[in-house]
Amino acid sequence: MLRLSTKGQYGVRAMFEIAKGYPGVPITIKEISARQDVSVAYLEQILNTLRKSGLIASVKGPGGGYVLARIPGEIRIGEVLRELDGPIALTACQDPGGCVRADGCVTSLLWRALGEKIEGFLDTITLNDLLNEKSLRKHIKRVEAS
Repeated sequence: MLRLSTKGQYGVRAMFEIAKGYPGVPITIKEISARQDVSVAYLEQILNTLRKSGLIASVKGPGGGYVLARIPGEIRIGEVLRELDGPIALTACQDPGGCVRADGCVTSLLWRALGEKIEGFLDTITLNDLLNEKSLRKHIKRVEAS
């Protein structure tokens, strides 16, 4: 079974919470933790990575917290996941040095193509789509039809 890492899952959920405050209402790490039932310690690691990548910014002082660094419609879910987990690799053979047979293996091509399709789909979904369920359903129907 294909599964996203918890870091990726929680990162997308945290970005959703931060996006709800756009354009400029900061949300604290404690609020994200309570709303998404994720430990503060784990969120600190995730949000630090997202801040360093330029997807979010921290606001210091009273009323501070985290805000998006760009508008929700410009931040793609694929981008968030790549920052937290790296490129999507469905099998170890897709990792550099992961398999000595990768260059001549027909299934390696299959898994690579599937991973690219998944990444392509995730790059069509933005935080704005997560904020608007109708928009998200429209994207999903479009993919299902193709």
